[in-house]
Amino acid sequence: MTLPTPKLHTSRLLLRPFTDADAAPLYALHSNARVLRYWDSPPWTEPARAQRFLATCRTIEEEGTGARLAVDRASDGAFIGWCGLFDWNPDFRSASLGYLFDAAAWGHGYATETARAVLQWAFDALDLNRVQAETDTRNVASARVLEKLGFVREGTLREDCVVNGEVSDSWVFGLLRREWHPTATPTVGR
Repeated sequence: MTLPTPKLHTSRLLLRPFTDADAAPLYALHSNARVLRYWDSPPWTEPARAQRFLATCRTIEEEGTGARLAVDRASDGAFIGWCGLFDWNPDFRSASLGYLFDAAAWGHGYATETARAVLQWAFDALDLNRVQAETDTRNVASARVLEKLGFVREGTLREDCVVNGEVSDSWVFGLLRREWHPTATPTVGR
């Protein structure tokens, strides 16, 4: 069963399926050590990694296990990051949320706006009951994004990752359908 990646529009953003043309900006994003300082894998050092990422986007869509969306700023079309749902399980009506944004996009509410649009699509189109997200305990900004969206911190995974050579803890957040209160509805297009 495939899971077609949607096109979503918010007041300031366009969320869309990745294309091969995204390889260069995707590589720039994932090779930035500052952006990945709390990520559980090191910055990319070879451009071929972007092609593998794009291939994985197609694979998870074809397998029906998730969807990754490129995020462009509507005002100038600039690629600023991505957001995705992973590990979609239609039987359990659950999935995991992840996102990554360029440092220049931080502090403008883009992550919250993007994740809100993806969550609205997921709860409506996929009939989800639960969405889970994890973040490094030092990544307070990401935790704030999740809390603004209504996620509840459910626990700590102790020493579950190695980030930049350091053993790291992660917070687990959960959002249930009955707790979901969207403040704006994205426009969905194909």
